[in-house]
Amino acid sequence: MMKAVRFHGQRDIRLEEVEVPKCGKGQVKVAPAFCGICGTDLHEYLGGANIIPITAHPITKEKFPLTLGHEFSGVIEEVGDDVDDVKVGDRVAVQPIIYDGTCGACKDGLINCCDNNGFVGLSGWGGGLSEYVVVPRAAVYKLPEGVSLEAGALVEPIAVAWHSVKISPLKKGDTVLVLGGGPIGLAVIQCLKAKGAERIIASEVAPGRKEFAKRFGADYVLDPTTDDIVARVKEICGGIGADLAFDAAGVQAGLNQALKAIRAQGTLVNIAVWEKPAQLQMNDLVFRERKYVGVTTYVAGDFQEVLDAIASGQLEPEPMITRKIRMDEIEEKGFKALIEEKDKHVKILVEVSP
Repeated sequence: MMKAVRFHGQRDIRLEEVEVPKCGKGQVKVAPAFCGICGTDLHEYLGGANIIPITAHPITKEKFPLTLGHEFSGVIEEVGDDVDDVKVGDRVAVQPIIYDGTCGACKDGLINCCDNNGFVGLSGWGGGLSEYVVVPRAAVYKLPEGVSLEAGALVEPIAVAWHSVKISPLKKGDTVLVLGGGPIGLAVIQCLKAKGAERIIASEVAPGRKEFAKRFGADYVLDPTTDDIVARVKEICGGIGADLAFDAAGVQAGLNQALKAIRAQGTLVNIAVWEKPAQLQMNDLVFRERKYVGVTTYVAGDFQEVLDAIASGQLEPEPMITRKIRMDEIEEKGFKALIEEKDKHVKILVEVSP
């Protein structure tokens, strides 16, 4: 038996004893080292099950209660038959997307858009908040020398930001507006810096997160409760507006502001997962030929690119870690801290294997 943090319903997560998973052909057994608590985990805790299946998931065939944790690193404990390119003892980051490989999106290489997609740690197949997890070989990425297991647990959220920046029309020298100073917004700021944005304008309410935005590379930090975001962005941009905007907040007022703050033929990239239906003022798009683009998670290759960027020093994500806790502290010092004291925290890591 092993310990695992399991989701049983709204505000009901439990540290339990469960069976140790067996490693089969083409699979790898990983002992998670560090696992981050994601905003999605918080949404499930507060209002789920939403993404977590209440009926059998089409791929995993599992439903809640399920083991949590999809942002994690660890050490390989066992490899299955037909796995010869990783070995016991390798330090890895785990790419948690579950996909069927047969739908139209998967055939196009867009595993993030799979018709039946899910995530290790949200849809079944165990999760990073357990002493052991078994995943397909394709899900593990070896950590380069010098990249810590703590940084490895940040690869997943950074890959979300990296992918959104990579598929945007960003050009070196662009001015970019970022809505939201949470973990994804801060990761976007880092990725924009790494990819050549000249000026980054962050919009955030929480004082602590404003400071984090400055620390990670925002040139201007605005407060939508006191600043006229549209006017200030245009002022910073010489009256033209930002070339690009990234929405990592998912708030209607912010969406309205961002559409007006980007220049003619500018692009607004939505990363946020919205809790409620949003409205688009279509004439703000039409009469300025602006574009609105949705992005989700990452595709094959993004994890390796993020690891290479961390190894080279192009990205330095570890200052995002504001606390490390044990599995038996996860509700009080993890979930509740991120909900009730979010101004103090960016990324809380659970140390699964001390």
